[in-house]
This record gives sequence, structure tokens and C-alpha cells, in this order.
Amino acid sequence: MSDLQTSIESGKPARKKWPWFVGGAAVAAIAAVAIVVSSLNGAAAPATAGEGSDDGTPVSGGTLEFALIDYQRSPDPHWGTNYAESIVADNITDKLTWQDPDTGEITPWLAESWDVNDDLTSYTFHLRDDVTFSDGTPFNAEAVKANFDQYVKGDEALGINPNGAVLFPNYVETTVDDEFTVTVTFSKPSASFLQASSFTANAGPGFLSLSTLALSAEERTDPTKIIGTGPFVYKEWTEQVRTVLVKRDGYNWSPPAIDHKGEAYLDEVVFNVIPEASVRTGSLQSGEIDATLDVGTTDEAPLEAAGFDIISRQVSGTAIFFNFNSQLFPTNDIAVRKAIQLGWNRESVEKTVLTDNYDIATSVLADSVTGYADYSDSVLKYDPDEAESILDEAGWVKGDDGIREKDGQKLEIKLLGISNLVANKPAYESVQQDLAAIGIDLQLNVLPLADYAAAVASAKTDWNVVAANRSRNDPAVLNLQYSPLVGNGAYIAEDFEGRDDIIERLGRLELTLDPEQRAEYAKDAQDLLLEEYALVNPIYNPSQVIAQAPYVHGIIFDAQARNHFVDAWKDASAQ
Repeated sequence: MSDLQTSIESGKPARKKWPWFVGGAAVAAIAAVAIVVSSLNGAAAPATAGEGSDDGTPVSGGTLEFALIDYQRSPDPHWGTNYAESIVADNITDKLTWQDPDTGEITPWLAESWDVNDDLTSYTFHLRDDVTFSDGTPFNAEAVKANFDQYVKGDEALGINPNGAVLFPNYVETTVDDEFTVTVTFSKPSASFLQASSFTANAGPGFLSLSTLALSAEERTDPTKIIGTGPFVYKEWTEQVRTVLVKRDGYNWSPPAIDHKGEAYLDEVVFNVIPEASVRTGSLQSGEIDATLDVGTTDEAPLEAAGFDIISRQVSGTAIFFNFNSQLFPTNDIAVRKAIQLGWNRESVEKTVLTDNYDIATSVLADSVTGYADYSDSVLKYDPDEAESILDEAGWVKGDDGIREKDGQKLEIKLLGISNLVANKPAYESVQQDLAAIGIDLQLNVLPLADYAAAVASAKTDWNVVAANRSRNDPAVLNLQYSPLVGNGAYIAEDFEGRDDIIERLGRLELTLDPEQRAEYAKDAQDLLLEEYALVNPIYNPSQVIAQAPYVHGIIFDAQARNHFVDAWKDASAQ
């Protein structure tokens, strides 16, 4: 094996409106290509709660009351599929690596360094030797192997479903080289694995103790049995009500890049489930909570005017997309797909739905991800005349009600979407109105996550469009989402003309870590999805937006826009 030490190429810097680290210590500069290997020093000595912090020194102690639109359906970090679940998971578990949110760089965390072979099928990680789980047992190579094997393959006897086929495609095994050295092997090149080792979004690979891994799915509904390496531990989990985390004693291995030494500052973080935006806002204004995620777009400006801080970061990965079902009538007609891409007014959505914390999508890839290309002057522009011409040429004729028909069938598009992001439904309604003007009946079904999850099981036969997004700050997200061998987001059938071409060209994103070559492959993948086959209609780039009281500091947005609270603190003198 070659000792090629490498990292995923740097992404473009995030814009100023996406602060990833609000308050706390500054981030050290990180070279664009080299891997930075760092180690933590002794713990800092912050002020204690009640002393105040006029000079900005973090204060230890206190409880942060934090609101969310959604709730944890299980305390198990490997099971979660929504933002609430991933944010809690990211504060009780850690990852092998940390992705710098501004550059895309993969930097050390529980792994101090790593080696990658030339064909990108073998990754050897050299682990820290001072990390423990919250029950005192050691984090070591055996723990990494046990976690990755179960994460990818599941455990039928325990009722644990396989969970890593998309995040770790072509995973073969993890082998223990010595107590603190582990090698992860793949059957095919896997350029995206380094980024996957840092992944903090839904159902991420955070490390659980061997005792937790031995539990059944049912037993893992007891939060006190969920043991991780993270800066917080469970105190309480009440489904659909709240989750309470308490500071873990002795924690001292935050990612070096965030420059936090020692334990978390806060004593507790309480995640309150508040589905209604108006109630979240009212609770913040009344002082019942200190901060809230999922701020309503119409609430941002009034809250900021009232003295609350608004912080945000784009969710890197794909845009919020309309994935077209290429098997189901009428989205099996490329003319329909192309007409939808051209048939709605992006400026209208930008002006009437989005705030400055969001952007209209100009590609299926978010513009914070390496390899992004801009299609706003081609297939993703507003051109209703061209859209109508495409439909006319394809034989779609307007009926008396203004909706087009072909061979006696209406041009009706059934959309399944999720209401988990505050801008989703109003954005879709704006698109719906514009498409109606060119003869397309877009029928919206925008559901809470639990209902969506049930309905999407029949998406291949029942829905023309699935509207969602995929968090993954790496261009290989396009292969994972759309390749017929992996996510198959456009439901490409075996007899789809171009299926092999799609598989081959998307798959190139896993073949190299060379920045120039990877950018070329990313551009080709976007051309394929947007122009050649028109498999997707991107809508907007989502963001996670927090409103917080001015005495709250240090909430971190990571590269997937999930929040970390190890560096968060409350200034008692300002309350």
C-alpha cells in the first residue's frame, strides 16, 4: 500500500452569511491540500456561571433551552433520519474526522492521521489513544471495527437494520492492525469515504460503546443505555416532547480545528420539540427558550430587530430538488421534465419565499460543495415560452381547463414532499402556480416527516416527483443519490436508455481525489442530470437558521449545517 496521505480537495469558502462557528475561539488556518495533524493541550479555565463575561471569556455552567421543529423517534444515533435526531447524535458521539465547513478539508478528530492506498480501496486510520466512552471503556480499533461492521451490515438477531450501504458503498470490512490502528477496505475505489468518516447528518457513523452495540433495537429506546464518546450524555428522552443532555465529565478530545479544550461549558442542553413556528418564536421572545432552530422566514427580520441574533449556514449537499420518476407517466417523458425545469419563476420564489439566508438553486449541487457549476443561464432559467414550445412539440395540448392532455391523459404531476423545512411548502406552491400557467397540474402532498417516510416507500409506483434534499458535503453525493446502483433517486429502470452511461459517469466521482479531475467529473455529472437526461429540477439551497438570545454564544455549524454545543455558553451578566 502506498503511503499517500491525502484529503478531499478544498471546497470554495462559505459566504459570510454562513458562520460555522459563532463565538468561542477562532479557527486555526488550515492548508488547502495538506492534512493537518494536531493534538489537544490542557483544558481551558473559563469563568463559572454567575461570574459574567464582559471580555467574552466563555462561562461554565447553566442550561441552554433549545427548540426544534421535529423530534427524536429513537435515542439510537445510528437510526435517526431527521435534523433533530442528527443534532442530538452529534453531541453524544464523535467521528473519526472533522470536515472544515469553510474549505471542505478533512481534518483530524478521533483519528490523528490516516493513509490511503493508490486505488482508494484501503484507508488506514491512526487513532488517538486517550479517548474513552462515557462508561469508561476505551475507544480503540476494536470499537471502530464493531461500529462500522454493524453500521453497514446491521444485525438481524438484534433487529438492527443495515444502515451504511449509501454512506459506505462497496464496504468490505474493517480490520484491527493494532490497538489504535484500523484499516477500512472497499471492493471498489471509494474517494468519498474520507468525507463519510466525518459525516454528521442523518444516521451518521458516530461511535457507540460495545455494550450499546450489543443491545437490541428495542433496548436502545432506553437513553441511559446509549453510550458514546461525545461531550454530552443522555439524561432524558421523552418522545415528541424533549431530549435532555448533560455535560460529560472528563471530555477532552474536540476536533483540534475548533480549538476547544476540555469539557463542554454548559451543564445541560434541553432540546424542546415545538412544531409550530409561531410558538417557537413566542417562546424565544418570552424567554422560555434561549435559542431556536427552524426559524420561520417571516420571523427572521422581526426577531433581529428585537435584538435577537440570527445565525445560519447552508446545508451542503444537494439543493432541495424535485426528483423526477423516470418510470411513471407522465414524468417518463423527457419533454415534461425539461418543461418543468424551465416553467417556473425563480425570482418570484426568491423574493416572496426566501430570505437572505437562502438561495435559489442554480444546480442540483449546492454552491458550497466542491465542483458546483452554474446552470442559471441554461436549463435552470425561467423561460415559459420555451417550456410551452417543448410541450407543444411533444404532443401535449391544452384542454378547456388549461391543463394539457396527451392521448386522453392529463398532464398531472403528483409530488411528495416533506414539511421539515420552513421554506419548502411555500416554495413548492409558487412553482405550482407557475406550472399551472403553462398547462401542468402539479399536485402537492407536503407531509410531516413520519408520514412522508411511510409514503415514500411506494414512490416508484405512486409519485411523479419526490421533493427533498441530501446532506453530504462532497460531490459524490450525486452518485450516491442518483446512480441506479446506489440511491436511484430518479427510479431509472433496467431498460432506461442511457442507464449504463449514467452509472459509469456518476461512478467516476469515486475514482479520484485529484481536485482538477474530480471537478471535471462533478461538472459532467451535473450536465448529465440536468441537461442530457433532465432527471431533476433543483428548487432552492436550504439553510439551517437559528435565532438566539444575545447572551448565547459558541453554537457551531458543521459542514452539514448540524449544530455542536461543546463550545456553547451563556453570558449570565447579559441575561
